[in-house]
Amino acid sequence: MRPIDALVNALSDARVLTDPDVIDSYARDRTFLEPGKPLAVVLATSRDDVVTTMRWATEHRVPVVPRGGGTGLAGASVAGDGSVILSLARMTAIRELSPADEIAVVEPGVITADLDKAAREHGLMYAPDPSSYEISTIGGNLATNAGGLRCVKYGVTRDSALGLEVVLADGRVLNTGRRTMKGVTGYDLTGLFVGSEGTLGVITAATVRLRRAPAAPPATFAADFSSLRDAGAAVSAIMAAGCQPSLMELLDRATLQAIDEWRNIGLEPGTQAMLIGQSDAADSQAAVERMERICTENGASFVAVSSSPQEADELIGLRRLAYGAKERQGACLVEDVCVPRSALAEMIGRIEAAAERHGVRIATVAHAGDGNLHPVFIFEHGTVEPPPEVWAAADEVFKDALELGGTLTGEHGVGLLKRRWLELESGPVAGELQRGIKAVFDPLGLLNPGKAI
Repeated sequence: MRPIDALVNALSDARVLTDPDVIDSYARDRTFLEPGKPLAVVLATSRDDVVTTMRWATEHRVPVVPRGGGTGLAGASVAGDGSVILSLARMTAIRELSPADEIAVVEPGVITADLDKAAREHGLMYAPDPSSYEISTIGGNLATNAGGLRCVKYGVTRDSALGLEVVLADGRVLNTGRRTMKGVTGYDLTGLFVGSEGTLGVITAATVRLRRAPAAPPATFAADFSSLRDAGAAVSAIMAAGCQPSLMELLDRATLQAIDEWRNIGLEPGTQAMLIGQSDAADSQAAVERMERICTENGASFVAVSSSPQEADELIGLRRLAYGAKERQGACLVEDVCVPRSALAEMIGRIEAAAERHGVRIATVAHAGDGNLHPVFIFEHGTVEPPPEVWAAADEVFKDALELGGTLTGEHGVGLLKRRWLELESGPVAGELQRGIKAVFDPLGLLNPGKAI
């Protein structure tokens, strides 16, 4: 009997897919990367399915690639030859939602927006909101330590993860963390698994922190600048003034042009950047008006402040159009560097210089409040992978980010795409220690091999 037949018998035909065309649809993420030829897809519906799969994989020495919603942008869930894809998308239960403790216990296939919606029925919210929040899963967010638009105030996914249920490579079940807001017993294994991209274990449940939802609708502003440097100065001044925005997004001219060509937003010829900010504080309107004044003092040519929740949603909607507008213009290599906030304008300037030097189209948005930039390299539709000039420009962008005291990735993860630059940031000592940690949790190297480290 073939090894895969033993897995089919252990789980049932309904949960193991072996048709090559069906497998291929599960083997990809949102990158251009071509997958290998996996053996099968397991559609797990419970922790026991995951335990059975990992025990089988250990017995037969078969690599396993965990997968959530497939919305990743770094290649972390792209499947390799001879692997089994372990899909957690059907594990969608919100096992518990406790308003008294302000926590939820959720399975990895829960859609991020669905958890937030469930929390809001109790006057709470789930704070992390990656741009893909309507289609990405909690498991994928945990695997990459996703951030999002609200992370300037509420932090990234790790800041909301209190405890995990994890199935290890050999099928053992590990429970990490706690249900309390505080706890320092032993090493922080919860923090270790968050952001590990499925290379240390398979998350089958998470206890996450909920927060009190704002009592009133947030207020929003959008400011046009004729200079990136002025926009960057406004961001620094807003943060230094203690305004505590719940969102602070920067769009460069290339991004604004892409949106304008699609939706005709009336982009002015002299606008080089747009800053979109929001406050969800109790005095949100006053806070936004204060940010408006700071933008004007720092050279904004025009500032619009929302006067209703609908207008606030429309201004935020501009930011959420960014990626779709770029996809219309070509294939996209979506990158994710982070620099100190004070270096934000300098980094955008360097990205634009790299684009001009290599003849490449790059459109950049940034979670400006925390210095996280997403330069999107746009190239011809139908191209199998980015041409050499795109890789050359990307190489320059990553080196510039590190030179400015930044990092290769703020929230997308390393996956496959960033491994070529990993040594530049981590160095040999960190690399050796990370490989040692991997060996402790996954001595046979079966979990998502070739990713993250």
